[in-house]
Amino acid sequence: MNMTPTLAWTEDGRPVTARWRSEAGVMPPRRVEVVDDTVTADEAYHLACGGTALLYRGDYQNARQLMQAMARRVDRPPHRPRRKPATKEAAAVASAADAFHKHRMAQAQRARILGMVLIPIDADYGIPLRRAPEVRDACTEAWGAPDDMPSAASLREILGLIGAHEWRKKGVQVAALGASIHPWYGVYSPVRGEYLQLIDQAPLPAKTLAFDIGTGTGVIAALLARRGVQQVVGTDRDARALACSRENMSRLGYDRAVKIVDADLFPEGKAPLIVCNPPWVPAKANAPIEHAIYDPDSQMLKGFLNGLAAHLSPGGEGWLILSDLAEHLGLRTRETLLSWIHGAGLVVLARHDVRPHHPKAGDTNDPLHAARNAEVTSLWRLGVRPA
Repeated sequence: MNMTPTLAWTEDGRPVTARWRSEAGVMPPRRVEVVDDTVTADEAYHLACGGTALLYRGDYQNARQLMQAMARRVDRPPHRPRRKPATKEAAAVASAADAFHKHRMAQAQRARILGMVLIPIDADYGIPLRRAPEVRDACTEAWGAPDDMPSAASLREILGLIGAHEWRKKGVQVAALGASIHPWYGVYSPVRGEYLQLIDQAPLPAKTLAFDIGTGTGVIAALLARRGVQQVVGTDRDARALACSRENMSRLGYDRAVKIVDADLFPEGKAPLIVCNPPWVPAKANAPIEHAIYDPDSQMLKGFLNGLAAHLSPGGEGWLILSDLAEHLGLRTRETLLSWIHGAGLVVLARHDVRPHHPKAGDTNDPLHAARNAEVTSLWRLGVRPA
């Protein structure tokens, strides 16, 4: 049985099908209209809002401009009356949580509408449009070797491929590492440097062995190796993350000091240092790449805490890297986090804090500005609670 999703439409009076590509697992649109450079932004926006996808057959750069014009229409602020909560305390929590959920809904709606602009892709990953960029290497990195079937994908997907390809080529400079990390498509880039600063400065309980839980690009594992930890074991379950982190260790010359293994949270054995930087926000991810940020019901966080005591060597430490953004958004309380730590048989040995310095922290136009402005990132040093 062929489970490959396909996109179907009618063009020049005949039925056409192509492989449907969607990293987020979005189902292929049921209604497709072939358009070219004559379509207006208002027409495109109306069709997309109504669930009709637009397969572009004109100029590639014009398709980008069309999507930008549609984005401006999506981003127009709605005119809605605001209801006031009964108390100041309720207002603080309700407004933050309400703003977050509205922001996530708006993001999902925006992605759905803009994702309706589709681009055809030849079987060899060429784009058969005027002024189209060369994307064969980017597609191969993301999707594997081409086959004999043409494809179709959203323009947003193609732009994501191109951006990821450039990041993989150029790398992301990591100040604490004194080198660059090269993220792969679908593997979250280490753009938040403040948590790496914490890891770089916290006193190491030992330099013999460390586990890096959910290694991703391998940046934390590399930083521990740079600090002199003799053996680091990084774990992940995502195939791209495993390959990406192994390549980064080889680039940096840490492939002997760092071993990357496919494991669900913890590898076998115990270590005097176990580090985990789980997703910080307990909410549903809208796309696979967002699993590095959003963790429904804090599953990874709770899994790390509940398994930590059994994998720590006597006197060892577990380093939990966690932002308090969820607390400011009303999605989790500090009391809840402390209760999970206590319930897992752990004790807080120390905590090191830093304020984030990413661009959104100072963006007053961001709907979550108040929460981001108050955000603190912490390295919680945890030990096993004495019996």
